[in-house]
Amino acid sequence: MKSRFSTAFFIVIGFLLINTTAGNAQSLSEFLFGQTVQNFPEKTIDKSSEEYLDSLIVHTTLKEKIGQLFFIPAEGEFTNREDRNYKLLEEMVQKHHVGGIIFMHGDIYGQAIMTNKLQRMAKFPLWVSQDMEFGAAMRVSGTTRFTPAMGVAATGDKRNAFMMGKITAIEAKALGVHQIYAPVLDVNNNPDNPVINVRSFSGDPQIVSEFGTAFMQGVQSERLVATAKHFPGHGDTDVDSHSDLPVVNYDYNRLDSLELIPFRAAIDGGIGSVMSAHIAFPNLNPTEFLPATLDSVILGSLLMDSLKFDGMVVTDGLEMKGISSKFSPGRAVVQALNAGADIMLISPDVYTAINEVHQAVEDGEITEERINKSFAKLMLWKQQYGLFDSENQADVNELDTKINTAFHEAEARRIARESITLLKNENNILPLLPSEYPEIMVVSVADDRSGRTGSDFVRELRDYHPDVTFHIYDERTSEQDKKRILNKAGEVDLIIIGSFLHLKNGQTVHLNSEQQYFLNNLVKSRKPTVLVSFGNPYVLSDLKDTDAHVLGWYHSSQQVHGVVPALFGASKISARLPIEIPGLYPLGAGLEMEHTTLRFGEPEEVNLDHEKLFEVDRIINQAIRDSVFPGAVVGIVKDGVLAYNRGYGYQDYEKTEAVRDTDVFDLASITKVMATTTAIMKLVDEGELTLDDPIANYIEEFNTDKKKNITIRDLLLHQSGLPAFRVYVDSLTERSQIVEAIKNEPLVFEPGSDYVYSDLGMILLGEIVYEVSGSRLDRFMRNEFYFPMNMYSTFFNPASTSRWLVPRISPTEIDTVFDRGKVRGRVHDERAYFMDGVAGHAGLFSSSIDMAKYSNMLLNEGVYSGKRYLKAETIREFTSKQSEHSGRGLGFDRKSPGGFSTAGMLAGEDTFGHLGFTGTSLWIDREKNMAVILLTNRTFPYRSYGKRISEIRAKVADAAFSAITN
Repeated sequence: MKSRFSTAFFIVIGFLLINTTAGNAQSLSEFLFGQTVQNFPEKTIDKSSEEYLDSLIVHTTLKEKIGQLFFIPAEGEFTNREDRNYKLLEEMVQKHHVGGIIFMHGDIYGQAIMTNKLQRMAKFPLWVSQDMEFGAAMRVSGTTRFTPAMGVAATGDKRNAFMMGKITAIEAKALGVHQIYAPVLDVNNNPDNPVINVRSFSGDPQIVSEFGTAFMQGVQSERLVATAKHFPGHGDTDVDSHSDLPVVNYDYNRLDSLELIPFRAAIDGGIGSVMSAHIAFPNLNPTEFLPATLDSVILGSLLMDSLKFDGMVVTDGLEMKGISSKFSPGRAVVQALNAGADIMLISPDVYTAINEVHQAVEDGEITEERINKSFAKLMLWKQQYGLFDSENQADVNELDTKINTAFHEAEARRIARESITLLKNENNILPLLPSEYPEIMVVSVADDRSGRTGSDFVRELRDYHPDVTFHIYDERTSEQDKKRILNKAGEVDLIIIGSFLHLKNGQTVHLNSEQQYFLNNLVKSRKPTVLVSFGNPYVLSDLKDTDAHVLGWYHSSQQVHGVVPALFGASKISARLPIEIPGLYPLGAGLEMEHTTLRFGEPEEVNLDHEKLFEVDRIINQAIRDSVFPGAVVGIVKDGVLAYNRGYGYQDYEKTEAVRDTDVFDLASITKVMATTTAIMKLVDEGELTLDDPIANYIEEFNTDKKKNITIRDLLLHQSGLPAFRVYVDSLTERSQIVEAIKNEPLVFEPGSDYVYSDLGMILLGEIVYEVSGSRLDRFMRNEFYFPMNMYSTFFNPASTSRWLVPRISPTEIDTVFDRGKVRGRVHDERAYFMDGVAGHAGLFSSSIDMAKYSNMLLNEGVYSGKRYLKAETIREFTSKQSEHSGRGLGFDRKSPGGFSTAGMLAGEDTFGHLGFTGTSLWIDREKNMAVILLTNRTFPYRSYGKRISEIRAKVADAAFSAITN
């Protein structure tokens, strides 16, 4: 009796000790024993230890362990707590203790918040996973989207696959994701495959191996788990396992020589997880007809034994018809576990499946040890990745620093551009020249009813071409619509067919008969046709007769931004086809085309830091506040890309019309290089004149003893002896009178002996262009350069030649001397004004976009849009230092060799360009392959304004050059 009482007493005391705080335990010990005793903390197990893992296996109930093997779908978007779907999630996590979540769709903040909610309610930390084959954007809107795998392989650069994996993992980790279901290691060697297609890297197992492993390494470099799928290979099927069970009748030797090669490479490379395929391989297991997911021969003997894989095996979605139409929820899981799978993804009925698996254990159909094995694998992952040691909360405050950053976006855009594949280019249609094809018609082929498909494509095309009409051929298109499209095809100069046919479950990869018939009739219009496929490369075989074949790989805006510049030569094309298109193109096919046209892009595309360029904003905005000028545009060109183009302030101080980045300005003396000097360069190239031709050959008045030795070179170098400036217009107000006066102007120094910057010599050069070519300077430049180069905002006399431009032109002065009032759309310089607005020294109007095109042509050694305008050696000669009396080139100014320069301190020594009196400047740094354009109307309202313009020019240039990151 005493013994039982003592035992009960100490049990009660032990219970009290265990269930009290340290302080209470101390008091209790004093009460019981009459003395103070030292308290020892309760023994805790290190959550990173093997002992802790063992304790989980021992102390977790069987049903909880079974529940941990299920990953359930969730939506990463706002959900009310009373919502039925939210309640179901709550029940699955809290009552059935599912081990993980697979997020299906959502947005950045919605998914992060849902992750945090679910993690807080879970007894065991949840393992979060997601499909992210082409970036987090595959499932999460607002994240970075990448080119599909096949397009990445087309680039030929494995680093692109690595960077895609790494950036995807960075963004996934920020969202609280631990595992990515990618890369797809299926070899797409069946062109009729309706489900894999561009999700595969290639039809060549070696290419799949290399690019898939590179993607995996990128993911795992950020300590996330990559998943190779779909084992043992889903590439050679013509049935979609979402809708039925595909059957592949190949033996082991065939699989070993093709499908297994990428998986073997990934396993050797250390991949952590493999996803099984819902495909039957009867020749591998002749005794049972089972999907690979449920087949122990495939998951056990082949994957684990032959390939030595000891990581986590996750099933493809168990709700897919390849499984769910043939096996009950519980039966599918029991067989999957017995086959060797560890994680059950998207069971159609988790509650039923858990109960049936539990019953199977009790019935001896599956052992608890088998459950423990997969449970331990998952718990080990959770332990290794620190899930037991943290609250597993996505940091909402860090999302906007980790997701869709400028760097991520720039990398995605670069990969998209590099993926564009040109397979056919008859008659060198590409790059497209607006001057050769003045009117383009786009026909967007879609299999939906939205009426918007292809609109992004057309909008971007219009950035590069002024006349693009648009038609959609989709499920809404009537017979009358078709006739209208075909009639229009006969009126245009070129047709672009954009194929936006989505790859859908259970559908063919080819055009249907109706689409084929209509498009063949369109091609028969006998107009040049370009076919661009956005998503399905095999559609090219349905329209073999188009003149050009281009693969854009996907219908996302990212890929559209990659395709359009390439069509116009605004990005380089060098990709190679990573598949075979039967009867048309072999694996490795691809044509090359150089980047020769200005591209509209972002700073990070060309290694400029967009944050450092905020300094340009600060400089210009401060100058506007200081009334240096009312408004401005700054353009920065690097590596053939207009990477920065901003409008600031207003056209005048009334502040009613904001300056836009497309606005046009009076260039003043920049006319000397963008018109007169360039015209002379062209005539030199064509042998119509030489730099050492005497001016007397063209201007009779120079046939005097003092002037007869003055040459074209002397005028370009401003060392002819002509004075810097003469008013003339105080008494001469006709073009012929002014020109005649200049021809007879006395020299002020010996020709060739000194340098005096002179407008007069440039005016005479403009007249010589007319004399030699038979065209006035404005018409000559328009025909030879501005129009063919798509410089549609570059004019002399825009007020009379292109009135639509006038509202976009900032005024330059309120003229009280010659009673011109507000000078807008008319040249500011008085002499040029009285010379009908066309003179060799002033009169040209342009935009930063057109000046960027001109700069790009010079930096590209005379080539633009694939067409040569000037010889490279001519450009080099004119823009290099040519005189012992100055640092100038021929017509072009150059950065001052020492001291202050409006080109800035950071410009290289080989920097050339020109300034304009109205507050404009153009500086081109050949070494940096970069141009800085500043357009202002600092002379408004009076030319006495804007005295600090030189300082602003230099500061803007330095801010631009300082943004270079490498």
